[in-house]
Amino acid sequence: MANEAITTADPTLIRRIPWLKFVSWGVLLLVLIFTLMPLVFMVTASFMTSSQIVRMPFSWIPESFYYQNYVKAVQGNDMAWTFPRNIFNSLVVALAVAITTVLIASITGYGIAKFKFRGRNFIFMLIMATMMIPFEAIMIPLYMVATGLRMQDSYVGLIVPFLVSAFGVFQMRQYLTTFPSEFLDAARVDGLNEFSIFWRIVFPNCAPVIATLGILSFRGQWDNLLWPLLISQSEKMKTIPLYITKFSEEKLTDEGAMMAVAMIASIPMFILFGALSKYFIGGAAVYESRKG
Repeated sequence: MANEAITTADPTLIRRIPWLKFVSWGVLLLVLIFTLMPLVFMVTASFMTSSQIVRMPFSWIPESFYYQNYVKAVQGNDMAWTFPRNIFNSLVVALAVAITTVLIASITGYGIAKFKFRGRNFIFMLIMATMMIPFEAIMIPLYMVATGLRMQDSYVGLIVPFLVSAFGVFQMRQYLTTFPSEFLDAARVDGLNEFSIFWRIVFPNCAPVIATLGILSFRGQWDNLLWPLLISQSEKMKTIPLYITKFSEEKLTDEGAMMAVAMIASIPMFILFGALSKYFIGGAAVYESRKG
C-alpha cells in the first residue's frame, strides 16, 4: 500500500531514480579520471625521454621504456648519489613525527575526553586556537629558536617542531569522547592503573583513528618542503622534496628523471596507505556509527 501511494502521488519518482544513479556514476567517473590522470602521466612519463614528454600531442604510451631515467634519478644530475640519503632522511623524519604525534595526541585526547578537571574545556579551546595560526606566521621565530638551540642541519631540528599536532589532539579527543566509559570503570574495579587502562584497553581500540592520524602525519612530513628548506644546509640532511626541486632549478631540466624521482618518492605513501587502508576507510564508518 505504501509503495502504491508513493507511485500514485509521484509517478515520475521511480523513473527519475535510474537517471539520478546514472548521473551520479558519471560524475564519480569523471572525478576518478581527473584524479588518476596526473598519476598516470607521472608513471608513463618516467619511462620516456624528455623529447617525448614535451612533444604535443602527448602520447600516453612510451615508444620504448627508457629505464635510464631511474638511474639518473638515483645518482642525480651532479652524480653525487645523495638521493638514497635524502630518502632515508624523509623516512626518519616522517616516521618519527607520525609515531610521536599518535602517542602524544592519543594521551592528550584521552585525558581531555575522559577526565573531568577544572579548565578542561578552556585548555581544549587553547589547543584548537593554535590551529588558526598559519605556519608562515611562526616560521621565522621558530627558526630563530632552532638556531639559538643549535638544531639546524640535524634530525632534531627537522623533527622536534612537529612532535605535537593540535589537529591530532582534536581528532583523538572527538573519537574518545564516544568511547564507552563503562569499560574504563570496570578496568578500575579490576585494579588496573590509569596507564594500564590506556595502553591495554583504550589504545588498542583506537586503531582506525590511529591509522588515519598516522597516515596524515606521515604524509604531512613526507611532503614538507618549507621547514627543511630553512633548517637543512648540507646536502646530506636535505629531504626528498628538496631533492625533487633541485631538478627543476637546473638550466637543463631532465623531465624524465624528474618524473622518475617523483615516482620513487610516491612509493612509500602507496605502501603505507595500502597497509593501513582498511583502518583508514573503516575509521570513518566507525566514527559515523558512534555519532548516530
